Formats: sequence, C-alpha cells, structure tokens
Amino acid sequence: MKNNFFFKKQFSNIYKKASKNSEVTSQILYGEKFKILSKNREWVKIKSSFDNYTGYIKNKDYVEKLFPNYKVYSLKAKIFTRLNKKNKKFLPFGSKIEAISENKNYIEFEKNKWIKKKDIKKINHKEKSFSKIFKLFLKTKYVWGGKTFKGIDCSALLQVFNYYNENYYPRDTVDQIRYSKRKSITNNFKKGDIIFWKGHVAMCLNSKELIHAYGPEKKVLIMPIFQTIKRIEETAKLKVKKISYIKY
Repeated sequence: MKNNFFFKKQFSNIYKKASKNSEVTSQILYGEKFKILSKNREWVKIKSSFDNYTGYIKNKDYVEKLFPNYKVYSLKAKIFTRLNKKNKKFLPFGSKIEAISENKNYIEFEKNKWIKKKDIKKINHKEKSFSKIFKLFLKTKYVWGGKTFKGIDCSALLQVFNYYNENYYPRDTVDQIRYSKRKSITNNFKKGDIIFWKGHVAMCLNSKELIHAYGPEKKVLIMPIFQTIKRIEETAKLKVKKISYIKY
C-alpha cells in the first residue's frame, strides 16, 4: 500500500475509532500529508506525516500526488468558484495548496476554486512572530480536537504555529509536556514562555499576559498570567506542571 497521500478537502475530523460516534481527537487540513495504515470501504486509519498522529478519517477526499507551493496565512481564506464570486467555504490557516494557475490577485488551486493572494504565503515562508499567529485565533470557539477557525483546543493553538513553520511538535498536551525542554519554574515570566498544566497549555505574550484556548470561557482569549494560574489552581485543582519556551 502506498504511503504518501494528501488530504484534499477544507478539513476533516480525525476520530479515535472508525465511527462518527467516536471521540474527535484532532483534525486534518487541506494539503496535509499522511500515511495509510489500513482501510475499508468507509474508513481509513491514517498516520499524519508531520506529527505521527494516528486516527480515522472517511475513505475519500485524498490524492496520491500534490506539490504544494503556497500555504494559507489568514485565519480562513475564502474560496471563489469564479473570480470575484465567493461561496460559503474557506480554507483554514496552515492549509497547503498547489497553484495550477494564477493572475494578479488570485491563485487557482483546483479547477474553478480560487483564493486571494493576500491570504497566502510561499510554502517556505517562516513566521517568527508566534503572537501574530496566536492572535489570528482570538475569540475562536474552544472545541476539543479542533485546529481551525471553526474551533480549536489549547494544544492545537500551540501546534499550528509549529506546523506552519514545519517544525515538529506533538499534538496533545501530555506529549507536548514530555517533548518540551524545561525552564526553571519562576515568577518572572517573559514573552515566549509556555505554561503547562495537566491537560492544558498557555503561551505568554509578554511578562503579564498569556493567550490560550480556555475551555471554561469557551474561546481563545488573552488573560493575566498570575490570575489565570490562580484560577486554574482554584477551579481545576491543578498546579503548573512545567514551564518551557517557544522556539522562534
């Protein structure tokens, strides 16, 4: 069985088991590369090439060949079925596309599917400003397993920055904690610090504020660092487990 495939839909849930009633553990984006571990008529068990994440998607909407030369840089890029005629579909941040034709303002990535050039960057573009990417998701709904404009969870918010820059980083908080290098636990936080709790993660924008996809508030938001640490300790009975830092 061939091992290189590329997802060719806006995005899709990844399920823990081969059932739509199963837990959604993550999502796969347009242009994301994966391997097929097994499949039947309805379902494919996949392993993503970026982070080796495994799960099930429906047995459709993927191709064997794709040569991405652009990636989506906006939270959601409108898809146009004809130039200047948009529909109700979008490509999420981080989607990787192959341009089959282009003009001054648009890229055609599939037949009769166009997006604006202002919403994309060249495939080798690196974004050093992690805060710029995190802030794209401000007010996005908190959704367990999500990683798009439709909804995102705390560990995905951290991972999408690394995925965009093509730096390996695990999907789930439990693995992120193990993977990330420890920094001394301190009361002096700074820009780029990552704060881990059991089952949760937040990123410091500066010495006073952090950003996270916070379940109790049901969205991505900016909060004071020490107020958040205190709130999580009081409400969830969790103390800070590890402090690391973002590589940028």
